[in-house]
Amino acid sequence: MVKAYTQEYIYKHPWERVTSASWRKFTDNENRHLLNHILEVDTLSCKLDPLSQRLYITRAVTTHFPGPWFIRKIVGQDICHCIESTIVDAKSRSMQLTSRNFSHQKFVEVEEKIRYEPHPDNPNEWTLCQQETSINIKPLSVLASMAEKVEQRYAEKVLKYGATGREVMERICKYLEAESRGIAFQS
Repeated sequence: MVKAYTQEYIYKHPWERVTSASWRKFTDNENRHLLNHILEVDTLSCKLDPLSQRLYITRAVTTHFPGPWFIRKIVGQDICHCIESTIVDAKSRSMQLTSRNFSHQKFVEVEEKIRYEPHPDNPNEWTLCQQETSINIKPLSVLASMAEKVEQRYAEKVLKYGATGREVMERICKYLEAESRGIAFQS
C-alpha cells in the first residue's frame, strides 16, 4: 500500500529569498520549538558543477520517528535517519529537494520531493512550492489490516510538519526582506 499526495503553496517572496530561507530553516534558533522533530542536520557533500553551474548538496537529517508508538516499539528506535539531496540551478531559478528515509526501510519508506521555482504569474516576486510525498508501510503479517491506518497517521504527521515548515519559511522570508531593507525585524 502506498499513500501519496501533493501540495502547492505560493510564497509571496522572490525565489532567491525563499531558497535562502530554505537553507536557514533548520539552523534558525527561533524556530527550534516549531521544528522540534528535527534533531540534527549534517552536510555530507557539497559540489558545484562548473559546466552546468548547478549546486549539489547532500545532507543527513535525523528526526524523531514520526510513526505511532506501537511501530516505534516494533522498530526499537525513536529516531529516523534520512538523506536529503538538493539540486540548485541558479540559471533556471529552480531548487529541488528529495528526502528519503534510510533507516527502518523494512517497515516504512517515505519519499518527499519539494520544488521551488518562480511563480509563472509573477516570476520576479512570487515563488511556487510544489511538494510530493509518498508513504509506503510494508505490511507485517500482524499489522497488515492496520497498514492503511498507519499510512494515514504518517500522512497526517507529514502534512503537519509541512505546514509548520512553511510557517517557518514565511517568517525567515520576512526577516530576510527586512534585513535587505536595513530594517530591524520584530517577530
